[in-house]
Amino acid sequence: MQKPVHTPPPTKEPPRPQRDAPARIDLETPVQFLRGVGPRRSEMLAAHGIRTAGDLLEHLPFRYEDRARFRPLASLRPEEWVLVRVRVASVGGAQGFRQGFSIFEMLVRDGSGAVRVKFFNQPYLRRLYTVGTRLTMFGQVKQDAYSGGALVLANPECEVVEGGDDGGGDGNALHMGRVVPIYRKLGDLRTRALRKVMHEALSHLPPELPDALPAYLARQLRLPPKAKALRAVHFPEVGAAVPDAERKKALAACDAGLSPAHKRFIFEELFQFQVGVRMVREDNRRQVKARRMEITEGVRTTIKKILPFHPTAAQKRVLKEIADDQCSIHPMSRLLQGDVGSGKTIVAAQAAVIAVENGCQAAVMAPTEILAEQHYFFFKRLFAPVGYGIGLLKGSLKAKEKKLARERVQSGETRIVIGTHALVEESVKFRDLGLVVIDEQHRFGVVQRNLLRGKGLHPDVLVMTATPIPRSLALTLYGDLDVSVIDELPPGRKPVATVWLGEKDRAQAFRAMRHTVDAGRQVYVVYPLVEESEKSDLRAAVAMAEHLKNDVFPDCRVGLLHGRMKSAEKEETMRAFAGGDVQILVSTTVIEVGVDVPNATLMVIEHAERFGLAQLHQLRGRVGRGSAASQCVLIGAADGDDIRKRMETMCATNDGFRIAQADLELRGPGELLGTRQSGVPAFKYADIVRDMRALEIARQEADAFFEKLRASTPDADCLRAAAVIRARWQARVAPS
Repeated sequence: MQKPVHTPPPTKEPPRPQRDAPARIDLETPVQFLRGVGPRRSEMLAAHGIRTAGDLLEHLPFRYEDRARFRPLASLRPEEWVLVRVRVASVGGAQGFRQGFSIFEMLVRDGSGAVRVKFFNQPYLRRLYTVGTRLTMFGQVKQDAYSGGALVLANPECEVVEGGDDGGGDGNALHMGRVVPIYRKLGDLRTRALRKVMHEALSHLPPELPDALPAYLARQLRLPPKAKALRAVHFPEVGAAVPDAERKKALAACDAGLSPAHKRFIFEELFQFQVGVRMVREDNRRQVKARRMEITEGVRTTIKKILPFHPTAAQKRVLKEIADDQCSIHPMSRLLQGDVGSGKTIVAAQAAVIAVENGCQAAVMAPTEILAEQHYFFFKRLFAPVGYGIGLLKGSLKAKEKKLARERVQSGETRIVIGTHALVEESVKFRDLGLVVIDEQHRFGVVQRNLLRGKGLHPDVLVMTATPIPRSLALTLYGDLDVSVIDELPPGRKPVATVWLGEKDRAQAFRAMRHTVDAGRQVYVVYPLVEESEKSDLRAAVAMAEHLKNDVFPDCRVGLLHGRMKSAEKEETMRAFAGGDVQILVSTTVIEVGVDVPNATLMVIEHAERFGLAQLHQLRGRVGRGSAASQCVLIGAADGDDIRKRMETMCATNDGFRIAQADLELRGPGELLGTRQSGVPAFKYADIVRDMRALEIARQEADAFFEKLRASTPDADCLRAAAVIRARWQARVAPS
């Protein structure tokens, strides 16, 4: 629990003049009209995405403090957080022990005893707290080492008790004498000021509010109405008279975000998401494409020319699902899932052939420049036999190069363009965009998807992910998309054996590397590269390459690959490795995805503890791509249970779905699904692991809700809820 910060009474600084708050507000009232905010603070809140009273009230407390029961001073014990009602008996001077540091002391009493109180670096309090002043205090009891272990209240939060002060003669009922919400600060609005503003807003709300939950569903699930839930979540109704056991249970539920009011917001968020994605899905199905694709003889011939191997049964099945969508009059919206090495990219390439042979362009968007470059090189090699114009558009291109790339896309000279977020820039125009492919879907949000879709007249959209998600969860999270799964690896693939070594066992990894090279195979050595220590990480990778080349394997051809190299250098290095001219490739995570060298059978991952499970699984997927047995060696420290569980999981299984489940449990949905970056859904209240059952119920209830909307005479309450959800959903995902 954090130590409360003392806030002096308003006599220290006169309150700013405030315009009168309206007698009644609603959730759409601009936040500047709330008492305690005003124009300056409203600008600051807007920077946090808070523009209305509703936005502000969605900023929920992150914990609660029990300040409802007063304790007699005689009962105080060290380290307890206590609420006391006292009178100032004596005050000492503000003593300065060193420059810039002072202590103000006073002795306070109640009917049971006395205790000393200390305030640090607040000498002005001597003018405010005089003998006889009645105070309510909340703070932590400490033992004073300078006074033989005597008890002391250090820097407590204080309220002057005055008759008629916001709670009668018993002190301020908003900050003391109740369960008090604690907020994360917003700009210069700290928790105490936020508490006042929240209370002010809630006191002027009408008893009924626009609700995304229809009344029948709230009753069915025994969830409180929205207005009541808002009041309860900010100011829990746990009075001092509630028995201790019930009180502790109620407060624990509040702190865990699982009180009835919190559950109401969790379910509302999940239900709103489910209905919202269904609305997007139905809107897409009502659209009509500018051009309907056909599977012509030219399509079949071109696919045969470019295919580097015979497709698996799973790839054939998935391609048929995609091709059927492309031949429909309605635009495709499909999610393609497949584990590492399952061949998603070659399926996307075949979909691009269908678009190009029908006179359209295809765009492939990747989350990073490195992945975009890898796709570009792969597509250039793949389509070389048929002469398609392949383009690359990324943010780091020089202005002249970028201008030329955009001109080629607009003229149609570029048939397939691969790029990053640069593809959705307003300056990028397509002649006839027919297919959009978005790789690593979990790194992007619905906004980016809609922006790229808007570059054409209802183009087909295929989104891909190598992050395995159970089908039921994928259906729930990506309800606006049809789901295809490549659940089969190419024939002859063998599981990659994985071992975990400590830092002192690196010689064992070197022996495995020597054995691999002597057998005519190739080796990856991977170093982490993270933003916080990018320079030192890069130095480590470069130093390891030099060490291996000069000291450990002077007879071997050692290469180096990292993101700071120029594109031509990277392409040349990868071509040399793929051709066997480089035997050991030291690399940062630029080879995480998109690299296919069947002769590479050993991967050594340095500092493996710095990688998440999903990334380790992606990296391991670079080996085992041929018929030969392959191995992955993880070198890393075992600092903590989390690291140990990650390493043990990697050694135990090659199953991407099991790994994804473990990653979900260890690191949470934000890491697995990318919501800490820019993906969807980014839930405010719900937790996908904890609230999985609620997520499933929300999906089922969304289906039932749509059935009610389709009735010949839809329920008026359902229509109101649908209007609320549509407005909020469109505001959330519509391109600005």
